[in-house]
Amino acid sequence: PPQGSLLYLDALGAAFPRALARRGTAVLHWSPGCPRAPAGWPLPTLYCTPAAAAVLPSRAAALRLQLLFALRQRALHVLEAGLAAELHDALLTLRTEWPRLAQELELGRLSPQPGLPEELREELQALLSPAVARAAEIRDQCAHGFEGIALRLWPRLEVVVVRTMYGTERLYCDSLRQADCRGLPFYCPFYQAAGALLGVNLWPAEPVPRFVLCPDWAFCEFLPCLTSKEPRTVLLDELWEGREYGLVVTAQPGEYRCRTGEVLKVTGFHKQCPVVEPVRRESQTLSVRGESIPEEQFCQSLCRTLSLWPGARLVDYVCVESSLLGDSSGPCAPHYEVFMELQGLRDLSEVQRYKLDQCLQEDFPIYKSFRFKGSIGPLRLHLVRPRSFTRLREALGSPVPMPRVLREEQLLQLIQGAVIS
Repeated sequence: PPQGSLLYLDALGAAFPRALARRGTAVLHWSPGCPRAPAGWPLPTLYCTPAAAAVLPSRAAALRLQLLFALRQRALHVLEAGLAAELHDALLTLRTEWPRLAQELELGRLSPQPGLPEELREELQALLSPAVARAAEIRDQCAHGFEGIALRLWPRLEVVVVRTMYGTERLYCDSLRQADCRGLPFYCPFYQAAGALLGVNLWPAEPVPRFVLCPDWAFCEFLPCLTSKEPRTVLLDELWEGREYGLVVTAQPGEYRCRTGEVLKVTGFHKQCPVVEPVRRESQTLSVRGESIPEEQFCQSLCRTLSLWPGARLVDYVCVESSLLGDSSGPCAPHYEVFMELQGLRDLSEVQRYKLDQCLQEDFPIYKSFRFKGSIGPLRLHLVRPRSFTRLREALGSPVPMPRVLREEQLLQLIQGAVIS
């Protein structure tokens, strides 16, 4: 892990020379239970939140506190977050609470809030001296809208650093790039799976992250895709460029040859080490009759459908296989249910709702075949109220990438309770 941190610092400093402070101190540590691990979080010039904030039990309270201390520092060079969804939610808090945040900075006083113990509030308030001029600047910039707000509030920003920007997190990265973080590059430095650090991204300036797999960080094996039903695993030196592999990891005590559910594509080699690009998560595949629609391809069909709904912008979504619904799904054939949060549209007609099912049939012939036979029922589409997915991420607990296919009844009940149409 220290080697990974040093590679990260070197790549970040080479691509963005002003990102790191001279004679600064980087925190190089490894703590599997810490959401800011592996090493590299925090960095000296990036980290402006007191360490005490890391122990807050509430995700929403922690994000708000991190945002407050970040707003206080006009000279930030880097915005960082463990997940792109965390930065997305923090900046969403800015949109709704900026008058109160500005007032707290102006007065140097933290207001009481849910999830923030009084003793901790007093400890943090001692670090928050009044910042009258900064509060006025925040009010002025937020009053002019939130397009490109990150660069307007922190004009010295060089880059946004997030732990994950592939797979499910890509939706949040795209949303940030188009609005709040417009004009800023994104850098995803590490590749992690099964609780282990496996690779590092040495090309911060490239838009699509790819990672060098480092041979001595964990023991990795690979299951070739598109081969026989029971392929044998291969090792690092047996990988072929252009091919896809399922990842098997031995890294944590008691976890031997753990199938991670991650599929990687080998895009080349750096020296003799494979360079990979995460392709999909097998656990997020939709399948009620063995049709197997991958996560990223379903998302492509969904985005194509949105282009047919004028004025609609996708905020977030999850899918559910009808088997999880139990008796509530009724006597109909197995089917998908999709829960979406949209901007720009308050409701959808039945014709518009059917467009997604139609796009899936066009994009996946096997799905179309099952629909024609009646062995898969029509997709059901639900709209949910604003910030429903923020609450869903809060319920997930640990900072993990958002599941696109819900498998837990508790999470299903939460999102069902947010349906408005």
